[in-house]
Amino acid sequence: MSNVEPLAASAHVGERAATHARDCPLREGVLEIPGEVELRHGGRLEAVRIAWRLVGPAGAPVVCALGGISAHRRVCGTDDPRESWWPQIAGPGRPLDSDRFRVLSFDFLGGSGESTPAPSAAFPSISSYDQAESLLRILNHLGIKSLKAIAGGSYGGMVGLAFGELYPERVGHLIVIGASDRAHPMSTAWRSIQRRIVRFGIESGRAAPAIELARALAMTTYRSSEEFAARFAGAPTREDGTLVFPVERYLMARGRDYAERYRPESFLCLSESIDLHRVDTTRIFVPTSAVAVREDLLVPLADVRAMVARLPAGRLYEISSVYGHDAFLKETEALRAIFHGALEGPA
Repeated sequence: MSNVEPLAASAHVGERAATHARDCPLREGVLEIPGEVELRHGGRLEAVRIAWRLVGPAGAPVVCALGGISAHRRVCGTDDPRESWWPQIAGPGRPLDSDRFRVLSFDFLGGSGESTPAPSAAFPSISSYDQAESLLRILNHLGIKSLKAIAGGSYGGMVGLAFGELYPERVGHLIVIGASDRAHPMSTAWRSIQRRIVRFGIESGRAAPAIELARALAMTTYRSSEEFAARFAGAPTREDGTLVFPVERYLMARGRDYAERYRPESFLCLSESIDLHRVDTTRIFVPTSAVAVREDLLVPLADVRAMVARLPAGRLYEISSVYGHDAFLKETEALRAIFHGALEGPA
């Protein structure tokens, strides 16, 4: 999107104020952008909607938390932790402490949340820059002059890098976990096959089984071979006359769960957005803490090292995790010191 207003002038609907389980203030709403919005890859959208959520003590510094393509605006602060996508990292007493910071997030454009969705496979291509400009609109709407930080994992880290390049004056620090300045060709290869599966399913009238298979395949790239060896080394069992392996049962269960909650068209849109992602690291002057996971198949350690070498103010942290790419969701203690250094200074 290129026509971002400099002031909070857009209309909004459905804004509400509440408190979550720990009596912490919560605000959320849907920002409506009237007229036509131009996208970075040449498409256009009419009447864009951006659903946002802000949790935390009034007046506290604001940290924007963004996750993978399956993430949504409910980062933390829900009565049921299963409704949050980052409960091990964000929340009271967590590395991103919602008792000390206000946690802001939004539903990605083209995703399966309440922001403008991808209603068909012909939805225009979405850039990480378009998502960054959505965040700018939210800040303008809420009157937030600058963010303490953006903490982004996976696709959210890409969006954070895009925001840091475009609007360095609006953010104090970037925490980028499992993301780089561009997609690795092997990762694009895996995602391209997933998208082909989904498109074939849509064209054949079997979109739900297709997204199940695509998600199952994606899960093999999110985790490490060490974790799978430890969890799924058992013998297969016979089900309905067919041998089913333990890892197969796990992958298909995850695929079915995903298919129940996410639109196939949104998967296509945001998966493609990852592979279109490319930012100019030489223009990102915001201090950046980049976290690389040695077992990450999707974002190789060498790519993150190379990105940090190009960043004017980058610092590299390397961690090991059996969770591979999904370490940004799981590694509470490994990330605690990194978040502390970025948000509160050296330990």
